[in-house]
Amino acid sequence: MAIGLVAGTASFARAQGEAACARDVLIANSMQRQALDQLEGAGDDQAGQCRVWRRHVDTMRRIAGVYGRCLSGPERKEKLAQVQGSESEFGGLVRSRCKGL
Repeated sequence: MAIGLVAGTASFARAQGEAACARDVLIANSMQRQALDQLEGAGDDQAGQCRVWRRHVDTMRRIAGVYGRCLSGPERKEKLAQVQGSESEFGGLVRSRCKGL
């Protein structure tokens, strides 16, 4: 009986984790779209661009954590490559163009 209870609890926990991941991936996808929209609307002001770029780098890091935890297979590889590439690109821009801003 105890083994059945433990197995049932593990199945319930796994289902809860899958539901949380499904929700987290939807939120991460939305965050990624919003981050791209913000980049497009960053304007020409260097200080404003730097704020958007820093926020973008932070957002890409958070999204990468969700994708790394919740996705698998080719989808995981593709989505992680997208957000990690974007994080790297904009992190480089922040380092090279945003000193003192």
